[in-house]
Amino acid sequence: MTNAANDTPQGLFDHPAPTDEFQEHGHTRNLGGWALKTVVFAAIAFSAYQLMVAGFSPLSSLITRAFHVGFLLLIAFLLYPALQRAKPQTHIPWYDWILALTGFGLAFYHWIFEADLIQRSGDPTMTDLVVGAIVVLLVFEAARRILGIALPIVCGLFLLYGLFGQYLPGDLAHRGYTLAQLVDQLGFGTEGIYGIPTLVSATYIFLFILFGSFLEHAGMIRLFNSVALGFVGHAQGGPAKVAVISSGFMGMISGSGVANVLTIGQFTIPLMKRFGYSSVFAGAVEATSSMGGQIMPPVMGAVAFIMAETLNVPYADIVKAAVIPAFLYYFTAFVMVHLEAGRLKLLGIPKDQCPNPWRAIKDNWYLILPLAALVVMLFEGFTPMFAGMMGLALTAILILGSAIAARISQTAFRVVFWFAMGLGAASFAKWGIQPVMAVIAALAVGNLFVHGGKKTLHTMKMSLVDGAKQALPVGIACAIVGVIIGVLTLTGAASSFAGYILTIGQKSLFASLFLTMIVCLILGMGIPTIPNYIITSSIAAPALLKLGVPLIVSHMFVFYFGIMADLTPPVALAAFAAASIAKASPMRIGFKATQIAIAGFVVPYMAVYDPALMLQGQWTTLTVAYVAFKAVLAISLWAVMTIGYLWQPVGLLWRVFAFVAAALLVAAIPFTDEIGFAMAAVFIIWQWFKNRKVPQVMTA
Repeated sequence: MTNAANDTPQGLFDHPAPTDEFQEHGHTRNLGGWALKTVVFAAIAFSAYQLMVAGFSPLSSLITRAFHVGFLLLIAFLLYPALQRAKPQTHIPWYDWILALTGFGLAFYHWIFEADLIQRSGDPTMTDLVVGAIVVLLVFEAARRILGIALPIVCGLFLLYGLFGQYLPGDLAHRGYTLAQLVDQLGFGTEGIYGIPTLVSATYIFLFILFGSFLEHAGMIRLFNSVALGFVGHAQGGPAKVAVISSGFMGMISGSGVANVLTIGQFTIPLMKRFGYSSVFAGAVEATSSMGGQIMPPVMGAVAFIMAETLNVPYADIVKAAVIPAFLYYFTAFVMVHLEAGRLKLLGIPKDQCPNPWRAIKDNWYLILPLAALVVMLFEGFTPMFAGMMGLALTAILILGSAIAARISQTAFRVVFWFAMGLGAASFAKWGIQPVMAVIAALAVGNLFVHGGKKTLHTMKMSLVDGAKQALPVGIACAIVGVIIGVLTLTGAASSFAGYILTIGQKSLFASLFLTMIVCLILGMGIPTIPNYIITSSIAAPALLKLGVPLIVSHMFVFYFGIMADLTPPVALAAFAAASIAKASPMRIGFKATQIAIAGFVVPYMAVYDPALMLQGQWTTLTVAYVAFKAVLAISLWAVMTIGYLWQPVGLLWRVFAFVAAALLVAAIPFTDEIGFAMAAVFIIWQWFKNRKVPQVMTA
């Protein structure tokens, strides 16, 4: 395959090896020999199983979920040790083999006794209860190893509430439930660990994670970096702008913010530091830009798929609602780094050291095709599973086909080859997935006999392995939050908090929104975005809907602040990930990232008061353009206020003036827009006038 950056001077893309100081989801074992081969085989089997489910749907829904959780438990106990030790663990102890095989083996219980379980639904046998209890305990332990202790503790508190909540005072009490009822609810129903989040993880999410893994291994990260460097690397503060754009591009194919930090950040953070940015600012820019990947269409984060399934709306509707806010988020980061570069008088990379972006696109244009096809299919109304499967199949054909096409010397034959591949892929429309699988299989066999083909097959294998590994934290999080969903459904406890929000909202909608935001940020201190969204959306989003907030906007509000929690100290995962590369204080990076990501805190409120920002409600092109322009202006003023620089340093009083003008533009009170626009005009004209006077004074 062609190197996207083959015109880049040696050293520009050089960066340290991925750091071992920070791992987003626990520390994995450093395996070798037959133990490593076993884990690789299990990961490939997991990916193959998920592809079979997506392509052929051979199993019923509950069995599909059970095997998904079984594979997650199998690999989790093989890969993650029970205790985090300073010394890397190089073998798998006997008890983890037992836990891994037990977790996977119990998935067959649902398959073998499917009919019996349906017939005695609600009246489990003792064997059912033992199996269900073991699976729930294994999910808790896997979550502890991968995601840390906070999420299991939160879920454990809900479990205790289900068992002993009848003894609580007032409205918090429920009628009381036995352990057998709870185990049956959590271990065998579709509102426990096998609930909607697990269904979405077993279908949409895994496919899109695999899609991103294939594109990464195909060289998409290098292409993104080349394009970003070529277009903005030589501009004022170019390295930081490269970080924003590269992370935004990466966010299109990867919904994991912290993973983006640990991949893109390995290149961009050292580059920013080399060209004059402080370690804190460099880490904050990368953390902010990478976290935006969860709201960056078309793939977005796993929460977007869960949201679509929960709300029973097409995934394309979620994507449309996220387009303008995602643009505003990255616009904020871009403006911030531009102003910081102006304040520090930072220059860009010399143009002769930047790659040619058009050459990079020309050499690797085919990598863009799967992403383009995915976008078209999503917006044409195809299901996420169909779109993901087709995008993945197209990526596989391009990777395998490129290795063979590179050995065809004559252009005409290469054209015929790719035309034949296109016909093979297009045959899906008439004959289904089988011809596409046949094309991929034929290309895989062909790669055994061409130079470099075995390396390409190794790339495919590692894409399958990495996809399965990346799915572990998401899948386990989806499974364990089923405990919360199951308890809330069984006891009806969500209505109590929702009623409290409704009571506050009758006096002040803003107070209800602010309370919801605080809950999201506090929960986000210890648990990932997925369970954060599920908990808060189960409790607060229905209340916001009753207060008049549109359905998608209410859920997006919760989603956004779940993401912001990963940037907000004291527990900011993205900041800690960036700190491991930037060699700076994670707390300082977190506070600076919070400033840079101001749009993430402001846009949700704007969307509630003006749903046109998320293309909801009775919107028109004119209303959308107006509210977007207002948001851009407000964000720009806040950026000036934060950095203290426009064309020249801005004094404290004028920074306060800019802050008030931006706040008035965000507020949805009569005449605030008019006053805000007037203040913004005064501010910009005065700063421009002062900037024109400075050279004259210096000349005099």
